[in-house]
Amino acid sequence: MSQTTESRPPAADLGRLDEVTTSLAANAAEYDRTGAFPHKSIQLLHETGLLTAGVDARHGGSGATFTEVAKILLAAGRGDPSTALIAGMTIVPHLLQTRSPWPEELYARVLAESAERPTLLNHARAEPDLGSSTHGLPTTVARRTANGWSISGRKRFVTGAEGLSYFLVWAVTDEPSPRVGNFIVPGGTPGIDIVPTWFQLGMRATGSHEVEFRDVEIPAEYVHELEHPGTPPAPGTLPGSITMLLSSSLYLGVARAAQSFTTTWGHERVPAALGRPLATTDRFRQAAGEIETLLSTAEQLIFATTDRVDRGLHVPGADALASKVLVVRHVTTAVQTAVRLLGNPGLAQGNPLERHFRDIQSVGVHAPGEDASLQIVGAAALAAGAPRD
Repeated sequence: MSQTTESRPPAADLGRLDEVTTSLAANAAEYDRTGAFPHKSIQLLHETGLLTAGVDARHGGSGATFTEVAKILLAAGRGDPSTALIAGMTIVPHLLQTRSPWPEELYARVLAESAERPTLLNHARAEPDLGSSTHGLPTTVARRTANGWSISGRKRFVTGAEGLSYFLVWAVTDEPSPRVGNFIVPGGTPGIDIVPTWFQLGMRATGSHEVEFRDVEIPAEYVHELEHPGTPPAPGTLPGSITMLLSSSLYLGVARAAQSFTTTWGHERVPAALGRPLATTDRFRQAAGEIETLLSTAEQLIFATTDRVDRGLHVPGADALASKVLVVRHVTTAVQTAVRLLGNPGLAQGNPLERHFRDIQSVGVHAPGEDASLQIVGAAALAAGAPRD
């Protein structure tokens, strides 16, 4: 499938990442305060081509690599992580099209719309009763109709819900031998009800509300990865843990923003009793060293993994999960260290560090959590070390 010039999404301009960070940061505090959907910031990512950076060259896109996408999310996360999370949910499905393609005509429609305006995509997986999608089969049901499918169920934590152009609804079929997959539901289809339930400590502008689907009808071909439960992944399919680690790069951006503010504050703060900037003291230098060590290590973990993927090397899912666990720990500890270093000023709402501290608390809640990840990593390590007959 190729795209005409008229229907191509904007070309990604990776040379503008610093400018994008600055522009997103200018609006981040206001979006955090109001919890409003960040339309202006999403529009900026669309105009710079970053929202569709993962579209492959064969579809008329820029064909960003996994490493380049990690850099985009890091830059966006430094500016406004809520916007970065919404954007990441769209960037990654484009990035995976060459490995797990959507129906051809539907994807062509998505690309044509993306050429005209921001066209946001996201999975709708978690459910109020089920919790994480790693804990069992969905209760959302896809029923056969004369013309396709009818989707009914309730999803929670649907990032960017009110701005989505397409929901990828994880559901189970009502067939005699049920199958599970993603049913692609265009936003605005009758029967979709967004329930405003997102009132969180941090990441307030992600609009990760609950969504009710009541007999929402879609064409028969609007289905992705529909398989019987337990079906092995197709050859060449990436472990989901790699995209989870990739998404962690936006929280590395949060921690880098916290580090930048802390560094500037240390240079500018000159207590009268000291007579010199706090940044010149041993305590401040040691804390700065700890923060940089944590963040540079997290960055190496992310980019080493994405580089292996870009070079076509095999990356075991357990390895990516192990890296994710450490990245989560490192970025969280780094921001906490910055807050402790500044004391009361670090928790003042007039300083962005307070917002960074709230936002970084969300890095560990993305499934799978640390407990589940460590069990998977541990099982792989134990299996590798088991006695051989």
